[in-house]
Amino acid sequence: MALARRLTVLLVPALALVALSGCASNFNANVSRFQQLPAPQGQSFTVVADDPRLAGGLEFAQYAQVVAARLGNLGYRPSADPATADLIVRLRYDVDQGREKVRSTGFSDPFYGPGWYGRGWGRYPGYYGRPYGWGFYDPFLFGGGYNDVESYTVYTGMLEMRIDKAGSGQRVFEGKAEAQSLSNRLTYLVPNLIDAMFVDFPGHSGETVKITLAPEKKK
Repeated sequence: MALARRLTVLLVPALALVALSGCASNFNANVSRFQQLPAPQGQSFTVVADDPRLAGGLEFAQYAQVVAARLGNLGYRPSADPATADLIVRLRYDVDQGREKVRSTGFSDPFYGPGWYGRGWGRYPGYYGRPYGWGFYDPFLFGGGYNDVESYTVYTGMLEMRIDKAGSGQRVFEGKAEAQSLSNRLTYLVPNLIDAMFVDFPGHSGETVKITLAPEKKK
């Protein structure tokens, strides 16, 4: 069923490019993490903005709650007061102005053609988000084949998360998630980037992984 749906999208690329930002599709992200994070033993944490422009905003508060929920699921304990927290979680996100890309239209098999390294969908202990896969290939972002061409705008969204020990200021985690998208809406990009950041968290230090998240199920 999923394969048939993806093939249908590829057979009508012009319509798909118009509708892609509003339809359910996989979310692909590159995630890099460096960490010396101690095993969760109920350490308290608070989430703060790493960008002064985001501090105090209602939108930031919503994303901070999502991060806090993910860390809580892993065994850390949220604290409302940075002065009493064991860990300070610093969060920053942004999206660029986009750049125009040109692609060839036509049919290409994203699952078995060059560039696809997916291993199916999975979950891991402590992760309560959507199913995910390792690796991705998106013909809208990487090209599809044949000779007809069309242009569109691709945006790059970014999420950075840093965790410091509150007492000493020692950095114990640095993570960055980036994704290319036809949408520049932070309300779409940031929650997906958070989900990608927490796949197999805290990850192997120094490793960059490609994550594919399945679409959210309609409620």
